[in-house]
Amino acid sequence: MYKTVFNKRESFKFKHFSRKGYSLFACLGREVLVGTLSVATLTYAKADGISVHTEKADSSYASVARTLLLDGVDVTALRAPLAAGRVPRIVTVLDRDAIAAAPAQSVNDLLKYAVGVDVRQRGPIGAQTDISIRGGTSEHIAILLNGINICDPQTGHNAFDLPVDVSEIERIEIVEGPAGRIYGTSSLLGAVNIVTRPADESGGSVRAEGGSFGYADAGARFSLRSGRWRNQVSGGYARSDGYSRSKSGALNADYTGGRAFYQGSFSDEDLRVGWHAGVSAKGWGSNTFYSTLSDEQYEKTIKYYTAVRAEAKVGWFRFLPSVYWNRFQDRYEFYRGAPDRSPYNYHRTDVLGLNLNSWFDWALGRTAFGAEVRNEDIISTTLGEPLAQPKPVHGTDRRYAVGLNRTNLSLFLEHNVTLGRLNVSAGFTAVKNTWSEMPFKIYPGIDASYALTANVKAYASFNMSLRMPSFTELYYSVDGHKADKHLRPEEMTAYEVGLKYVDDAVRATLSAYRHQGRNMIDWIMDTSLGDEAVWTSVNHAKINSIGVEASATLDFTRLFPRQRVLRSLEVAYAYIDQNQKREAGVQSLYALEYLRHKVVAGLGLRLLPNLDLDLKYRYQSRVGSYTDTEGVNRRYKPYSLVDVRLSWNKPRYNVYVEANNLFDADYVDYGNVPQPGLWVIAGARWNFKF
Repeated sequence: MYKTVFNKRESFKFKHFSRKGYSLFACLGREVLVGTLSVATLTYAKADGISVHTEKADSSYASVARTLLLDGVDVTALRAPLAAGRVPRIVTVLDRDAIAAAPAQSVNDLLKYAVGVDVRQRGPIGAQTDISIRGGTSEHIAILLNGINICDPQTGHNAFDLPVDVSEIERIEIVEGPAGRIYGTSSLLGAVNIVTRPADESGGSVRAEGGSFGYADAGARFSLRSGRWRNQVSGGYARSDGYSRSKSGALNADYTGGRAFYQGSFSDEDLRVGWHAGVSAKGWGSNTFYSTLSDEQYEKTIKYYTAVRAEAKVGWFRFLPSVYWNRFQDRYEFYRGAPDRSPYNYHRTDVLGLNLNSWFDWALGRTAFGAEVRNEDIISTTLGEPLAQPKPVHGTDRRYAVGLNRTNLSLFLEHNVTLGRLNVSAGFTAVKNTWSEMPFKIYPGIDASYALTANVKAYASFNMSLRMPSFTELYYSVDGHKADKHLRPEEMTAYEVGLKYVDDAVRATLSAYRHQGRNMIDWIMDTSLGDEAVWTSVNHAKINSIGVEASATLDFTRLFPRQRVLRSLEVAYAYIDQNQKREAGVQSLYALEYLRHKVVAGLGLRLLPNLDLDLKYRYQSRVGSYTDTEGVNRRYKPYSLVDVRLSWNKPRYNVYVEANNLFDADYVDYGNVPQPGLWVIAGARWNFKF
C-alpha cells in the first residue's frame, strides 16, 4: 500500500541538460491527437490534419468520402502516428460535417450521440456536465485540446469548460478503454481529443442564435493565412435565464459565459510548430447539483489554456515535443450570494506539462519512446494540507490556506509492426507520482488487428491503466461531505475483441469487453445513519464490468444513388453489466451508477437541394438510485429523447432551427436535478473571405 506524502510542494528541475540543444526534447512526452470517449483511441493529433473548404452539412459522418479520408489521416491509438485505417483498434471520429449537422450547442451535447459515452447533464448548453465512458465516471477519461492534456486535477465536473465554440471544431476523436501507455494517468477508461479548425484561408465567420429560456449566443472567427504561417482568433458569449427556479422563486439554472481562443502555426519541410492560447469564463446557477441541502448553489470558473507543440525530423528520428501550462480557477457558493451562511470555496489549480514523443522506422517496424512530466499544484480554501504561507484570494479578503503539489513522471516504450494482414502494437508505460511513496509501476498493453477480407477486420486488445485521485476526492470535507486523503490510485485491466466492416455504403462495428477495476473511487452515503449520513469518498475493493457495443451506418447516397431524399441512417446499441457488491442502504454518487442500456439513432434527410433535416434519437436506462427531497429512495427511470435540426445551407451562409427534447419528456441524469423540457433554438451563420 502506498503511503501518502502530504504537501510535498517540489518541482522537477533538469540541471544536467540545461545547456544542450535537445534539453526540451529530453524532458517532454507524447503529443496526442484530439480524441475522446467512444469506440476509439488516438495518440498523435495535429490541427491541420483535415481540410474541408465548406461549412455546408451535406451528409452525416457515415459519408464514404470522409470515411476514406479519415482512414488515411494520422489519428491513432498509438504513441507513433499511423493512418487510422491501420490502427489496431476501433477509432470513432466525428468530423466537421457530422458536427455541423447535429442539433447540439456544446461538445457535451455532441458526445450524447456516441453510444459508448455517458453524458450526465446538470445544466444545458454545457453549463455543467459529467462525461464518462463504459460505465466509468467523469474522472476516468483523458481530455485533450489539439493533442494537449487539459484534464483538471481538482475535479472532473468542469473538465469540458472549453475556450472554443462547436463551430470551430475540425473533428472529435473518441477512444474507449484503458489507454495508459498512450495518455498516462488520466485515461483509465478512454480519451476525448478535440481538434480545432486550422486557418485554411484568410477570412472568417460570424454567428448568432437565440431561443427558449432567454437563451442567446453570438460568436465570430477570423483567420489569416500567409505562406507557411497560419493565425486564427475567435470569441463568443452565451447566456440563459435557465429553466427552473428555487423554492424562494430565484433563478437557479441561469448561465452566462464567454470564451476566446487564438491558435497559430508555422510549417516547412522539416519542422512544424503550432501554438494556442485560450480562456473560458462562465458562471451558472447550480440548483441542487451537489447536495439537496441547498437549491440555490452557484459556481463560477475561469480557465486559461496555453501550449506550444512541434514536430521535427532529425535523421531517422521524429521528435514531437510539447509544453503546456493550464490554470483553473473555481468559486463555489453553497448558498448563492450568502457567504455568511456558508463560506465560499475558492480553488486555483496550475498544471505544467512537458512531454516528448519520439519514433523511428526500421526493418522490424516502427518504435516509439519518450517521457512525460506533469506537475499539478493547487491552493485552496478547503482542499489540501496547511500552507506555510497562506496566499490572498484575488478580489476578496479571504486567503488560500491549504494546498497540495504533486508531480507525475511517465516513461513509455511502444513498438508497431505490420505483417501482411496483421497489425500489432505492444508497449508499456512506467509511472511514478510524488504524491505518495509510489515506486515506478509498469502498465503494459497490446492491440492487434487482422484483415479477414478487404472489408472486414478483427480486433483484440489487452490494456492496463491507472488514475490518481482528484484533489476533491482527497480533501473535500464540507457541506455534507467527508473525504479520505489516504485514497489509493485506481487501476484498470481490460480485455476487448471486435469486428469492423467497411465498404462504399455500409460501416459497422461489433465489440465486447471485460473490465476489471481495483480500488475504484466513489462517494457513498449510508442512509441507515439518518441525519448523521454524509457523502464519504472511498476505494471500492473491486468492480468488474462486461459490455457489448454494436453500430451500423448506411450511406443512402451510395446504396440508392438515384434517390435524393435519404442521406444516411445510423443505429448503435451499448450494454453494460457490472458485478458490484452493494450493502443495503448504501447509495453511490458516481461509480455504482451506470447506463445498462443505451440506444442512439440518427436519420439524415435532404428535403430540398439546400434544405437538410437531421433527426437524433436516444434511449437510456440507468442502474442506480437517489433519495429525493422528501427522503424517498427512487430508482432512475429509463427515458427517450428526440432532437431535430432543420438547416438551409449555402456556401456563404446557413440558417437553422433546432429543437432538443422535441416531445417535452421529463427526465433526470442526476437525482433531484430535473432537465429542461422542449428547448427551441434558431440561428444563422455568415462566412466571408478577405
